Amino acid sequence: MTDTQPLYDLAPLLRLMLLGTVIALGPLTWVWWRSRGATQGRRLQALTVLTLFLTFDLVMFGAFTRLTDSGLGCPDWPGCYGNASPLGARTEISAAQEAMPTGPVTHGKAWVEMIHRYLATGVGVLIIVLTVAAWRERRLRARDAAHARQSAEPISPWWPTVTLVWVCLQGAFGAWTVTMKLFPAIVTLHLIGGLVLLALLCVQAVRYARATSGAVPVPVAPGLRTLLVLAMVLVSVQVVLGGWVSTNYAVLACTTFPTCQGSWWPAMDFAQGFQIWRPLGVLKDGSHIDFAALTAIHYVHRLFAYAVLLVLLLLAWRLRGGAAALRAAAPAHARQLSVQARWLLGLSALQLATGLSNVILDWPLVAAVLHTGGAAALVVVLTWALSASVAQGQGAGAAARASAGASRVGA
Repeated sequence: MTDTQPLYDLAPLLRLMLLGTVIALGPLTWVWWRSRGATQGRRLQALTVLTLFLTFDLVMFGAFTRLTDSGLGCPDWPGCYGNASPLGARTEISAAQEAMPTGPVTHGKAWVEMIHRYLATGVGVLIIVLTVAAWRERRLRARDAAHARQSAEPISPWWPTVTLVWVCLQGAFGAWTVTMKLFPAIVTLHLIGGLVLLALLCVQAVRYARATSGAVPVPVAPGLRTLLVLAMVLVSVQVVLGGWVSTNYAVLACTTFPTCQGSWWPAMDFAQGFQIWRPLGVLKDGSHIDFAALTAIHYVHRLFAYAVLLVLLLLAWRLRGGAAALRAAAPAHARQLSVQARWLLGLSALQLATGLSNVILDWPLVAAVLHTGGAAALVVVLTWALSASVAQGQGAGAAARASAGASRVGA
């Protein structure tokens, strides 16, 4: 049944878009009700934060979809056998499940896959609203020159515009994940795209918060600022490596810790393991990937994790030191650095615990989903720390511009 189904069937596209709009109406109504009487900037700040939260949930649910092997629960895109929900595809799904009871197409997996698509559509609608509202705000400011002189533009509307373009690209990768049958490079890029989306929304949330509160960036030592950048780079690389492990199902290539297969340096084939553009489980020449290649994928991720963990612990220690230095002169800034340090320590512990659980406890679903969630949360916290801080020597100029009312936070 899946072999005769077209990979792309746009018949249910309009109904899916309408459903995404209905889903988005809930968060939109809640934000506008809670923020009634507030300024437009504060409403957009609240909506951006809520969209960031829902996007984080979407990344987590995407991990659940992948880890339950539900990525092909509906073999076409954007619907399910040309329908807007699995209810309309009961006959086709039942036939596919009868032919292969464990999947890839079953009723349960079809619902998991379609719920993921519904949530993604809802997030996309929220980002469209943020984009339209940001451009409308700029147009109103242009009409009211006196108002524009009195207050800074919260953020440039190009930020949500780029975010909208990016979420459309994410939708394309979601489609290719299905139509290219879980091609490892595409699935990994889909994960990376989700984390980039989180970072984009986090930057906007920080800038809205700073604009509405009149706060200035936290001044940190240049060395600490450099360490923040280094941590972000290393975490980003580690996320890519982790996605490559998951999409190649290489988690169980090593089932012991700290050694792998009873050795500190097991047999590994790096050339096969990091042959990027190939189908799942198969090399470019059509042969099956060796177990030594899966071991290489797993062990590189594990070894790199040691370096990332050390850098994160050092960063948390430096942030606590920065908080102590600012406690008397700028208690609000000190509290922010302390909170960021605690988040980094907690998330580092979570990643260590869930990573070990995946290896020792045979890849339990809860631990695997939490491991992806922890990586996403690290990206958000590091983006927050970078967006809300500035190297010492630049902070004084930012404070002067803010006090003069002429700083353009989104420029």
